[in-house]
Amino acid sequence: MITLVDSTLRDGSHAKRHRYTVEDARAIAGALSAARVPVLEVSHGDGLGGSSFTYGFSLTDELELARTALAAMAGTSTQLAVLLLPGIGTKEDLMRAREAGASVVRVATHCTEADISPSHLGLARELGMKPIGFLMMAHMNGPEGLLEQARIMADAGAEVVYTTDSAGALVPDQVRARTAALREGLPADVEVGFHGHENLGLGVGNSLAAAAEGATWIDGCTRGMGAGAGNAATELLAAAFERTGVATGVDVLAMMDASEDVVARVMERDLGVARSALILGYAGVYSSFLLHAERAAERFGVSEKDILLRVGARQAVGGQEDLIIDIAAELAAEADAAA
Repeated sequence: MITLVDSTLRDGSHAKRHRYTVEDARAIAGALSAARVPVLEVSHGDGLGGSSFTYGFSLTDELELARTALAAMAGTSTQLAVLLLPGIGTKEDLMRAREAGASVVRVATHCTEADISPSHLGLARELGMKPIGFLMMAHMNGPEGLLEQARIMADAGAEVVYTTDSAGALVPDQVRARTAALREGLPADVEVGFHGHENLGLGVGNSLAAAAEGATWIDGCTRGMGAGAGNAATELLAAAFERTGVATGVDVLAMMDASEDVVARVMERDLGVARSALILGYAGVYSSFLLHAERAAERFGVSEKDILLRVGARQAVGGQEDLIIDIAAELAAEADAAA
């Protein structure tokens, strides 16, 4: 049995420039819960507390969106999840999210920094929430190194630990190796998850590869609406798993309707593997950097491609969005010097 988590109202916030309305949340949560999606994640694209100058201000307070989504899901079995990145979100943010009705929290760190997650995972347990560990930018750590980090999260109480392909840079064999390492090395009662992006066009394929190696929690966004080229599309995942005989409990036809009749209408940009999104996967750049690079390229009159390639060369990680401005300014200065 696969637990599908839909992150349209969280990761999809990047594609909306964090401009979701209450009406958007109501419509999307209502449609997805009617389609029996088991877990729906709602928060700023960069997690609780992410609404800021650095990450982009939300049009609507994330907890208002969460409460609206919860009300729209009333009478269904869909659970409300939130994302928290220690250093962006705080324990107080988590407590407020719990009061708003969230029952699941994914505590996300860079794939080598799980040691900053235990206090937040522990608080989640104290609050009666389901604690999940999220190891981001997983292409930057090998299978054994990722397992060491996953054990830190599991020891802190995480009930699921994810390989999170934030850059959409992994290929199926790499996903298989990381998932197998976690599945073999973690206690049997700790589940393994996978979160994929489509920057190399492999989000759905990578998710199937992860499931084949024992991952039981798989993320998607309806219509692929997420950062970069978008996430593995939830409706595609549901259909693909059904075709392979793997149960998800999701109503595939209802998911198709939710994609076409609800989510498509709130999207502000067409997603797909255009050049800049492909560079994210090729160069291993955090997917949410795409919009920041677009703005910096316009501001400084430089190539978005060159910005992203240099960001990748410097192995920037989530939280280093300011580096994009520095690099754009460097490129502009170099162009002026060469003129």
